Amino acid sequence: MFSVAGIAGATLGSTLGKALDGQKLLFLFALLMIFVGVRMLMGRLKEGTPGAHCNRENAPKVLAAGGATGLFSGFFGIGGGFLIVPGLIASTGMPILNAIGTSLVAVTAFGLTTAANYAFSGLVDWPLAAVFIVGGVEGSILGSMAAHRLNTRKGTLNTGFALLVFAVAGYMLWRSAQALMG
Repeated sequence: MFSVAGIAGATLGSTLGKALDGQKLLFLFALLMIFVGVRMLMGRLKEGTPGAHCNRENAPKVLAAGGATGLFSGFFGIGGGFLIVPGLIASTGMPILNAIGTSLVAVTAFGLTTAANYAFSGLVDWPLAAVFIVGGVEGSILGSMAAHRLNTRKGTLNTGFALLVFAVAGYMLWRSAQALMG
C-alpha cells in the first residue's frame, strides 16, 4: 500500500520537480533533510512495535505517508530511503530495522517511477547512473551489516541515521548556497 501510493506521488512529484532549477531543488532538499533528521532524533529512543504492519486501522495513515513520501521522492529526484524509513515508522509503528528493510521495496518502486519520468524527458546520464547503481548495491550490503551491528543499543541506529542526514544536508546547503549566490 505504501509503495502503490508512493508511485502515484512520485509520478506527480517528478513532473513538478523537472520544472524547477536544480540548485533550488538541492537547497530545498537540504532543508527537508534537516527536518527529517530532527524528527528522527526526536523519536530515537522509541523501539517500535515488533511485528507491526499495515492493517485496516492504520491503512489511511500508510497511504498518506506513502503518497507524501513518493511526492517528495519524485520532486527531489531521489529514491527516498531517508524519507521512507521515518514514514514507515510513523505510519505503522514498526522498529527502525524493519523499516529499513521494508523501505527497500518502496525505494525501488519510487526510484524506478522517477527515473522513468526523467528518462522519458531525456534527463538521465546512463553511464553515470550505472556507476551509482553498482555503488548502491555494494553500499546496501555494507549498510545492512552495519545496521544490524548498530541496532544492538537503543537509539544508536536512529541517532546515526539522523547525524548522517545532518552532515549531508549541511554539505548540500553549503554547495547550493555557493551556486545560488555566485
